[in-house]
Amino acid sequence: MPAKLSVNLNAIAMLRNRRDLPWPSVTGLGRIALAAGAHGLTVHPRPDQRHIRFTDLPEIRALIDDEFPQAEFNIEGYPTGDFLALVEAAEPEQVTLVPDDPEQPTSDHGWDFVANRDMLKAIVTRLKRTGARLSLFCDPDASEEQIEAARTTGADRVELYTGPYGACYDDPAKAAEQIALLGKTADAAHALGLGVNAGHDLTVDNLPALVKRVPDLAEVSIGHGLTADALIHGMDGAVRRFRSALEAPR
Repeated sequence: MPAKLSVNLNAIAMLRNRRDLPWPSVTGLGRIALAAGAHGLTVHPRPDQRHIRFTDLPEIRALIDDEFPQAEFNIEGYPTGDFLALVEAAEPEQVTLVPDDPEQPTSDHGWDFVANRDMLKAIVTRLKRTGARLSLFCDPDASEEQIEAARTTGADRVELYTGPYGACYDDPAKAAEQIALLGKTADAAHALGLGVNAGHDLTVDNLPALVKRVPDLAEVSIGHGLTADALIHGMDGAVRRFRSALEAPR
């Protein structure tokens, strides 16, 4: 079964926030994405609300519940008290915990699972009471020791940080090296019973090689590349193109 596609709405929200106007509509484009075949929607509400606003969360929750009940809502973020309260109110199907500093422009590294094991275990235990699936952001070259520590937190999945792979768009040799690292980490996670997601700078062009090396990939969360694609092909067309890339022969 091809990996599921979750459309990250942050870039759309960032564009909306350039003006004190309600367009482009985060929920409107989310609706188009889901109608085109996306399996879910992802947001990363940061403390300064520079893209997704806290008020967006109940609207996205209602969109999925009322119109696309088979779809999933995935909320990413660093587990501050405020973030945990947002998650518990929104009741997403999946929560992805990332080790971001609030000032970071975007996620750019995975957790040190060994150093943060106890903290993550407590957060995972708390959030599982909501019924959510828990995923932890993971470096592409995480060691077996790190993956074992991730497993002991009680999380269901890890999400491979694919930024370094995406940065190799013009260097096939380096891209192949990154694919090998991602594949090794995915293999280690699968061997321990963890599901594997992936996200960051994934495109129509680089997805086929990833899904070929990681055939049991569960889900990809894509925002920047898909939104850029939508400027050319429309949101409907972009979702269909990314789904086709995920279905490439393995």
